[in-house]
Amino acid sequence: MDRVGQIDAMAGTESLAILGIVPEGAAALPEGLRALVLLGPSGPGFWAHVTAAPEFSDGTADPIDRWSQRVIGAMAAAIDGQALFPFGTQPPHPFVSWALATGQAYLAPVPLLVHAQAGLWVSYRGAIGLRAALPARPLPNPCTDCARPCLTACPVGALSGVGYDLAACHAFLDRPAGKGCMSGGCAVRAACPVSQAHGREPAQSAYHMRQFHR
Repeated sequence: MDRVGQIDAMAGTESLAILGIVPEGAAALPEGLRALVLLGPSGPGFWAHVTAAPEFSDGTADPIDRWSQRVIGAMAAAIDGQALFPFGTQPPHPFVSWALATGQAYLAPVPLLVHAQAGLWVSYRGAIGLRAALPARPLPNPCTDCARPCLTACPVGALSGVGYDLAACHAFLDRPAGKGCMSGGCAVRAACPVSQAHGREPAQSAYHMRQFHR
């Protein structure tokens, strides 16, 4: 089994999926690395899996980040790779640039990343850097033939093709009308047809909304 196959098999046991490969030359990589394999939640089974982990019951902060470090760190060590995360370093690793370099993620009509398979629910829990070169595995831009409901889905127009009014978003979430977004996730992200097919659990979205809107 090749390295990508090994990573894919290990990721599957943790309800993670490969969300793209950054090949050498497509983006700036950490010294000594020639490819990155980006990892994120694989679908609706992810949340039940990760919340059953010990990090979610030990009372310590940042359980999902600590879970990611443990799990992806072990995966990287098993194949002599380097684990990298979108948190915990200053400056942070450029995961947005890396995602775009995979050819599987794109800039959506709203100012968010959209993934060919995860839609606007896309998130990256980490990456495994390799010293061997790998080709990218591009997928078509899902926005090309889309009706683009994301442009009008925000109840207060805070997130649109014009930009993101963060203050208006938080103000709406403070009101009773914002409970739907707080419990089910951002209405713009949920409106994406690819997001809907990805099947993200509302509980996962609610957790992240609580972290965003403390």
